Amino acid sequence: MNKKLIVLMALLVSFAIVYFNFGHLLTLEQIKGFHQTLQSDIQENLFFYSAAYFIAYVVVTALSIPGAAVVTLLGAALFGFWWSLLLVSFASTIGATIAFLSSRYLLREWVDSKFKDKLVPINQGVEKDGAFYLLTLRLIPIFPFFLINLLMGLTKITAGRFYLFSQLGMLPGTMVYLNAGTQLSEITSLSGLVSPQILGSLALLGLFPIIIKFVINTIQKNRGQLKE
Repeated sequence: MNKKLIVLMALLVSFAIVYFNFGHLLTLEQIKGFHQTLQSDIQENLFFYSAAYFIAYVVVTALSIPGAAVVTLLGAALFGFWWSLLLVSFASTIGATIAFLSSRYLLREWVDSKFKDKLVPINQGVEKDGAFYLLTLRLIPIFPFFLINLLMGLTKITAGRFYLFSQLGMLPGTMVYLNAGTQLSEITSLSGLVSPQILGSLALLGLFPIIIKFVINTIQKNRGQLKE
């Protein structure tokens, strides 16, 4: 029997077992109830939960573990927009800087051999535009988030500039994701999935890269004209 078919059948059986045994716990009412209970506990132990979330986010980012977007949305649901913005903005930048420093001082040979072809345009961009190039990469993720951290560690950019421009560049995207997270956490019924607020937040997630790309292209065009 085809191996892919065996895997598919195993997944279907696993899903059926989980659904029939725990499906009653996956209703919107149950999830909302759990969320409200957790919210009360967080309010009573805000420092503990904030510290745990912050450390977990730093680790996820520093080790390049997939799922940072989901963790960001979770932060908005648990802590609200402004507090989660503070936590995520600093945690993501600190984690990115740890990955950057690890690449520069511990993993230089491995990163260079693994991603040598992608290092060439990164070096050219830094040589041409300096920290502005990093800012552009953060606003328009041409390369995956973790790859930017690792490859930038092999360039001449200083750790201080990397931290500052990473935090500035990631801030708009973080705000967009957190806004979507707060909207999703306020759903009280299935009809809420098609509310103007939810649809608007999801549309913003999709349109954000296009808008940012237009802004960056305009800035680069103006810079080119000034140099002339």
